[in-house]
Amino acid sequence: MKTACIIGAGLGGLSTAIHLRNAGYAVTLFEANPTVGGRANQIARSGFLFDTGPSLVNYPWVFEELFASAGRKFSDYVTLLPVDPTVQFRWADGTLFTLSSDMKRLLAECERLEPGSSPATLRYLRDAGAKYDVSFQKLVTRNEDNPLRWIARLNLGEMWNSGVWRSLNGELGRFFQSRYIREALGSYGMYLGGSPYRLPGLFSILAYGELAYGLWLPKGGVYGLVQGMERLAVELGCSIHTQCPVERILIENARAVGVRLRTGVEERFDVVVSNVDVPLAEKELLGIERPVAKQPAMTPGVLTFYWGVRGVPEGMGHHTIFLPENNRQTFAQLFDERRLPDDLPFYLSIPSATDADLAPAGCSSVFALVPTPLLSDMPGADWAAITAQIRTRIFTRLKQEGVRFTEADILFEEAWTPEDWSQRFGLYDGSAFGAAHTLFQMGPFRSRNYSSQFAGLYHVGASTTPGTGMPMVVLGGRMTAERIVAHAR
Repeated sequence: MKTACIIGAGLGGLSTAIHLRNAGYAVTLFEANPTVGGRANQIARSGFLFDTGPSLVNYPWVFEELFASAGRKFSDYVTLLPVDPTVQFRWADGTLFTLSSDMKRLLAECERLEPGSSPATLRYLRDAGAKYDVSFQKLVTRNEDNPLRWIARLNLGEMWNSGVWRSLNGELGRFFQSRYIREALGSYGMYLGGSPYRLPGLFSILAYGELAYGLWLPKGGVYGLVQGMERLAVELGCSIHTQCPVERILIENARAVGVRLRTGVEERFDVVVSNVDVPLAEKELLGIERPVAKQPAMTPGVLTFYWGVRGVPEGMGHHTIFLPENNRQTFAQLFDERRLPDDLPFYLSIPSATDADLAPAGCSSVFALVPTPLLSDMPGADWAAITAQIRTRIFTRLKQEGVRFTEADILFEEAWTPEDWSQRFGLYDGSAFGAAHTLFQMGPFRSRNYSSQFAGLYHVGASTTPGTGMPMVVLGGRMTAERIVAHAR
């Protein structure tokens, strides 16, 4: 039996482990933290439960396929609770826009902001749906190193309709005149590491995917999904070692042959898989420093707050995104000027609104996320002072918009800066979502899931193919396992 070691038990590492076990490998995972999950971890304090990073599950079919690959039923491990309306967007001028997977509600919302837009909304859904199907059937889920062969999977019509020739904002402008609808649907680009005024129009599929497949909260929070995947991996025979950081990947004759743990113990394996951001794995685990010009563009950092709150905040649903008044300026300040925007976008999640067990009776668990520049863009930053300033700005905006949730309601608080995220989970430059999805960091242009320098060394996670987000890294686990099996033949 061939042996495989996986460094890091994030969702990508767990997915790879499950698929390699399916292929007959003996799998060992080494996780530096006390619990598995990586970015998708959990804080348990004073009766409150908080998901540290991802706050909702989309594309549930990805996780159903993962469990089915092992002959198991996803619903036997994870209970999904529907979240609908899915997301509410708010602007400082009082405008609200609420997304829903219910077609009548969605059309009514679009009509409210843009009278007569129902036919255009239906055209958008058909167009984005076609892009989504083509993307997942022909591009996203396939290993391919040659850009020409990757693109050649599309016929001429599919290439033309892909939207890569236009920006995301320009693509949305084909269907909607309302700036509010365009800004809401374009805001997803922030988590891909780019501005909707520059990202390819193909990413109109992001909002579509949530509308078509819904948004869901696993019972027990997103960490309930992590625990389901961990349970499956263990049942299949994977060996998981937590609080066991890896210090070095061992290389002999240009081949990865094992790892050295921080304890000094060396263990040998036929295959080594790194679930660490690719640039950081190269630097910290291999001693390779890429030239600055060859470093990948990364998604932003984040400042996150975890608030245990007395009562239930009024005026918000499960998931609320607060957008700036000058959208273009905010994206330019964050991605071009690389500084905190003057008009701060952020989102608030109240998972206890869907799963009451996440907070004590009469209380709420509240999660806030604010995008920030990368650590390298803010050298010497006083994060304690920045955290206090941003906290004040959040509550000032909530008060201005009449949301009944004040600092006096907070019973428990914890805040994680980009420095905290980097130190806890080995995130390169404090980037919260891994490598950005620019046009030339997609598909075969993205960091490969295998090393071209060292045989037997592979990568999985947000900074390699197919990309960032829970469904993507879980699909990436399957693709990395497929690479390993193919190379072993």
